[in-house]
Amino acid sequence: MSILRGHFAMMLVVAVPEDADAAILREELAEAGGRLELEAVALSALEEVDPASEPEPSHIVTVYGVDHPGIVHAVTSALAERDVDITDLTTRVLSEGIYALMMEVSIPPGTEIELDAVAQEQGVDLTVRPLESDAL
Repeated sequence: MSILRGHFAMMLVVAVPEDADAAILREELAEAGGRLELEAVALSALEEVDPASEPEPSHIVTVYGVDHPGIVHAVTSALAERDVDITDLTTRVLSEGIYALMMEVSIPPGTEIELDAVAQEQGVDLTVRPLESDAL
């Protein structure tokens, strides 16, 4: 759940019986969405993922700058071009329109991450630093 530009957004991952009819489920969700005055309801199947294949976060990327459209796209596209996986992403607009983007990423070993051009193009401060392990 999150607030995106003043709108409440929620995504649920649920298990349904294998013999469930997706068309009926989609129709019933749309009806429930109408009764609740939701703006959008979507249904899609997820493939099973082996937890061992999930990328381990290795770095933190932080971005701060004046809020404007395109910041997330520019940064995430640059990371995707470098085969960097994003394992967690949080954004918010701070006081006086300052946009903050924080991401945990998994950078492939031996990969150099240079994002100065993206930072300059977007007019933001951008840092990449190693993720520190928490000892419990």
